[in-house]
Amino acid sequence: MDKIYNPEIECIYADDVISFARDNGWFDGKDEDFSFSDTYAPVDFGGARFCEVRVWSFFRSVKSGMDKYTDYASGHNLDNRMPLWIKPDRKIAVEDVMDYMRDHLEGTPLDMTKDVGAGPFENPYRWRTLTWKVDGVTYCNERATATQQTGFVFVAQSRSWLPDPVGAILWFGVDDAASNVFVPMYGGITEIPKAFARGNGSMMEFTFDAAFWVFNMVSNFAYTRYNIIHPEIRAKQTELEWKYLTEIKNIDKKASELYKTDKESAITLLTGYSVKTGNDTHKEWLNFYIYLFTKYMDGNVKEAVEVPEGYIYHNPKLKQPGYGEEWYRKIVDETGDHFKMPGAAGH
Repeated sequence: MDKIYNPEIECIYADDVISFARDNGWFDGKDEDFSFSDTYAPVDFGGARFCEVRVWSFFRSVKSGMDKYTDYASGHNLDNRMPLWIKPDRKIAVEDVMDYMRDHLEGTPLDMTKDVGAGPFENPYRWRTLTWKVDGVTYCNERATATQQTGFVFVAQSRSWLPDPVGAILWFGVDDAASNVFVPMYGGITEIPKAFARGNGSMMEFTFDAAFWVFNMVSNFAYTRYNIIHPEIRAKQTELEWKYLTEIKNIDKKASELYKTDKESAITLLTGYSVKTGNDTHKEWLNFYIYLFTKYMDGNVKEAVEVPEGYIYHNPKLKQPGYGEEWYRKIVDETGDHFKMPGAAGH
């Protein structure tokens, strides 16, 4: 433990990390030439493309110059190793880390919204398996930070200047990080929101009462027309998360003051806030699903309009965005005149 809290020690490792490797015949060079990675987990294409790429994408978000390791992160130049750690160019806020958990390699040569696998609606998800074959040749899908099969995700926030039950927060969310909402769960709480509680539904037991299932309803619906539905999800999650980031400032202050004289009441305050916020988020997201499904059902985009006086029924404002010109051109390029209408002008 002394090593962990000694600021002069930058890297902590077992005393026998080298001798153990020697005893097993994995390393026989000089101690100063020892590489933990090369000895215990030699990097290969999969190690870089499926694992290191996530680290690289995070690094490049907070540190300039990381694009020079693109060939390494893509698995094509394993000698161009990126640093084990970096110092960010700026201070990183908790909301920054939330966003980094939502990454699909956007803005990089591996951007999952850009290749043909994204379909006409720029969907940054690829259904498993991770690798696949065509004519005996193996290919891969990208393995970005945000993935559809996520069960839960959290960002841990530790604030040493506050009492422990107040200073620790797990910003907790369920399902795909790109489509979830991070909800503040204080470290001192003694109760779990029912919407997130163990035993409330399961992988094969759907229930509208479980946040996991409700968030999956929203994200899976968004996958069908990602480039027009996901922006609404992004706006909604930002609205709620900024609301919570603002609220905890007041909760922090109240709970910290109360903790000085009445620890039990402080814990009750923290528990009440986290439980209510978790359950309210679940209800908000269920209503949000209803709104999205109503608006985007059947590939249309509907917006309510004011019903004229004397009318019971009135059509909503309707848009039919289709697939977009770029995708229609791909259809024509692949099918030629198969869908061409008689008498249609050509070029």
